[in-house]
Amino acid sequence: MLKGSLGLIALSGLLMSGTAFAQEKIKVGVTATLEGTYTVLGEDGIRGFQTALNVLGKKVGDKELEFVIASTDATPDSAVRAVRKLIEQDKVQILLSPLSGDEGIAVKNFAKTHPELTFINAASGAQETTYVDPAPNFFRYNMDGAQWQVGLGKYAYDTKGYRKIATVGEDYSFIYTQVFGLVLEFCGAGGQVTNRQWVPLGTKDFASVIAALPDDVDAIYLGLGGGDAVNFLNQYQQAGGKAHLMGGSIMIDQTILSSKGNAKNALIGTLAASGQADTWEDPGWQKFVKDYQDAFPPNKRFPSPSLLATNYYGSTMALILALRQVNGDLSDNQSKYKAALAKIELDAPNGKIKLDSNRQAIGTNFVTEVVDDGKGALFSKVVKVIPNVNQTLGYDPAVFAKIGLPSRTVPECKKY
Repeated sequence: MLKGSLGLIALSGLLMSGTAFAQEKIKVGVTATLEGTYTVLGEDGIRGFQTALNVLGKKVGDKELEFVIASTDATPDSAVRAVRKLIEQDKVQILLSPLSGDEGIAVKNFAKTHPELTFINAASGAQETTYVDPAPNFFRYNMDGAQWQVGLGKYAYDTKGYRKIATVGEDYSFIYTQVFGLVLEFCGAGGQVTNRQWVPLGTKDFASVIAALPDDVDAIYLGLGGGDAVNFLNQYQQAGGKAHLMGGSIMIDQTILSSKGNAKNALIGTLAASGQADTWEDPGWQKFVKDYQDAFPPNKRFPSPSLLATNYYGSTMALILALRQVNGDLSDNQSKYKAALAKIELDAPNGKIKLDSNRQAIGTNFVTEVVDDGKGALFSKVVKVIPNVNQTLGYDPAVFAKIGLPSRTVPECKKY
């Protein structure tokens, strides 16, 4: 799957170099988690990126866009190494990077050492990336993990009647941010989060985690992704687990719902929230799904784009459309380009997106439920659509700032 994806990019670069000798090129570096626990996420991110190129093309005026892809493994060091290589060896002028949460914080900080360049977040969703000491040359066109949980806590409390939940999450910044958003809303509505467990990325054995799950809860929230999510579901099924499940944004997208085996069927009925929903009937979303499906053979893609494909598509869309607004002008430390990026409003597949003063996305969120389509395929069904979700989640900024940054224990389970 990965070889096919990279082959298409290599071929497009070869074709461009052969037909555009006399033309000026703009070099763009792209990173994705093409190794480690999140490989499946990175591969679909690249499919979203390729779909955007198919739709938008690779020319800006008389300039050709040339892309160089580098692999990471979701660790901060791997992301910085990849970005540094793209800048110093490949001489890229724009970065589309990175995918994962801890990577995002590291790349944001690294961006400050290259103020002459432009960094466009590919898909990472840790709150700290744009909320704390943001880099003026780093732009994020996807919402963060807490924004992606808006609506879930209230729906679980008010509609499902859940009063107590426990959480299991990967022990890093993006999932801290997801649990932060869930806890704020669920506890603010009157619910209790009685147990929070954290596991390292790449966990193989969940036996002790499953054994420690409390019995007196209405649901268990899973903030897992990639191989971790599949491993948990397999072992939870083997242990005879029957609790209601709630899911984080990368727990209930196609990277997991299309995984092999029957363990994923435990997710049927799972309540979740995300920056997208498979069954949304919006024409723009439906067109994106078709473009994605048409771009790859069925055995080389998911039935519907994952959240990573959608994020990479939207970020690539911003990158190209803003370049066209300034006719590819990257002079004066790319000042015109950066100004265009800050102001652009995207009519993205998953809703309208604009940036706040920290260059962080304000967008649309979706409360969803996992359903079987009757043919054995699982999809996230729209339950509720929430527009204009900002990074402070509707709180007064001064109140939000006092809550603290997402961590294993923040926020407390109380009404703020």
